[in-house]
Amino acid sequence: PICYRSDMTRTLFIGEVPSTIRRYHDAVREAQTLAIEALGPGIDGPTLDGIARERIEREGVEPYGHGLGHGIGMETHERPWVRRSRPEVLEPGMVFSVEPGIYLPGITGIRIEDIVALTDDGPRLLTNSPREALVVS
Repeated sequence: PICYRSDMTRTLFIGEVPSTIRRYHDAVREAQTLAIEALGPGIDGPTLDGIARERIEREGVEPYGHGLGHGIGMETHERPWVRRSRPEVLEPGMVFSVEPGIYLPGITGIRIEDIVALTDDGPRLLTNSPREALVVS
């Protein structure tokens, strides 16, 4: 059978969320939103990656070490690679993740990942879970 993959990440917090961590989560969410809003046929991976990184860097923390995203389809990780080091142009028909994050070793990691299909008219979000900070008591 033909199988298509999916990939999605949310960060769950247990108990009280410190205000700094909540601010970082908001920055990751905003970085992802800015990147998705900038999507259109012909934009390249480094430009899109830079938009998300710039938002996170305004918080005074190092952004994610991985790329902003990766293609998804028959494999979970495939072309296009949406990252600084891969100048691939994004075209209609491509399906890929948009997954900025902030990682604080020994403290926490925050990532929001969604899957987007690029159409002639722009992005179409294929995942639809809440992107706000999710707190479990």
